[in-house]
Amino acid sequence: MPGVSAFENLRDTPAVRGFLHQPDAPSGNGLVMTHGAGGNAGAPLLVAVAEAFTAAGFTVLRCNLPFRQARPHGPPYPATAAQDRAGLHRAVMVMRERLSGRVFLGGHSYGGRQATMLAASEPDLAAGLLPLSYPLHAPGRTDLRTAHFPQLTTPALFLHGTRDPFGTVEEMRTALGSLAGPHELVVIEGAGHDLVKGGGAARVAATALEAFQRFVKLSA
Repeated sequence: MPGVSAFENLRDTPAVRGFLHQPDAPSGNGLVMTHGAGGNAGAPLLVAVAEAFTAAGFTVLRCNLPFRQARPHGPPYPATAAQDRAGLHRAVMVMRERLSGRVFLGGHSYGGRQATMLAASEPDLAAGLLPLSYPLHAPGRTDLRTAHFPQLTTPALFLHGTRDPFGTVEEMRTALGSLAGPHELVVIEGAGHDLVKGGGAARVAATALEAFQRFVKLSA
């Protein structure tokens, strides 16, 4: 059976802390996944995604962003977003040192947004992106969080629910048109922003795996 263990790397800062899933038959490829503004690395969606990808041969690190390492509850502060991106950079580098294949980067909501912003500024860092429920705008607002999209060349597969108040599917399709690199939108019918209610963590994870393997041309 694939194994999972607590993981910590304190060699440099920011520290990398989370959980490492190691497959029985490693493919050499890895995935770093992180959480949303109100969650942590133990979020059911992240666990389900990690388990699905590990079963397919990925080594998966689901990690806590620096803001969550600093305090167990509460949202991130805008002033510390750069530190969160630095934490993701470190997590990817740690995985690249461990693995022989490609390392991909993803996250739910805030975590996915920070992953895309990081990749826009460091296009060679990750081989591909897996943002889940990208927070296109705050509920009830119209100002978009897409200023970095024209600089994003890293291939990106987005998963989005049809009942997500942070952006409709139509708004997402329009926004993704400004991306500089290859991209695809996978729609989860009936799911909200957490993708679990109305989607089901296991079903969403299986959908994410199948679509991502096809998108980045990996064999099952």
